[in-house]
Amino acid sequence: MQAIRNLSLALAVLFVAGCASFTDESSPSLPRTAQWGIVPIVNYSQTPQAGERSEQILLSVLSSHGLQPRVYPASAQGEQALMDDNERLAGALDWAREQKLDYVVAGSVEEWQYKNGLDGEPAVGISLRVLDASSGQVLWSKSGARAGWSRESLAGTAQKVLDKLVGALRFE
Repeated sequence: MQAIRNLSLALAVLFVAGCASFTDESSPSLPRTAQWGIVPIVNYSQTPQAGERSEQILLSVLSSHGLQPRVYPASAQGEQALMDDNERLAGALDWAREQKLDYVVAGSVEEWQYKNGLDGEPAVGISLRVLDASSGQVLWSKSGARAGWSRESLAGTAQKVLDKLVGALRFE
């Protein structure tokens, strides 16, 4: 009976571990009191506006971790919608320098969908990077993915992924 219980527990742990995947990189210690910003998150998924949706969730997650980031204005993003991703990032970094920001959070959405099938589980994959606003140098990066349960929303699943990613940042 104990062996069955241990086997069940081991299978449950493997099942839960299989639903989420995160890279593991050490984070430099960054000052919480610095001037932070959020620049456009590139959407590589098949879902329209997944980048914009993740930016809004990221804003609330960063705020819950004690940061008060400024967001790259939507009006500037609209002008750059047809530009190459590198050009958009360069424009956003110019904005960050004008705003005298110390760090910006950039990233990409790789997956943002409900999986096909009876249950239609939400699946989210996101990568984040912290850049030095003055130089554009990448100081930290981390990726994460999660498939939620059938009754979860995409936004709820994305919030869990983003909270785990931001939680890996070390602050002074």
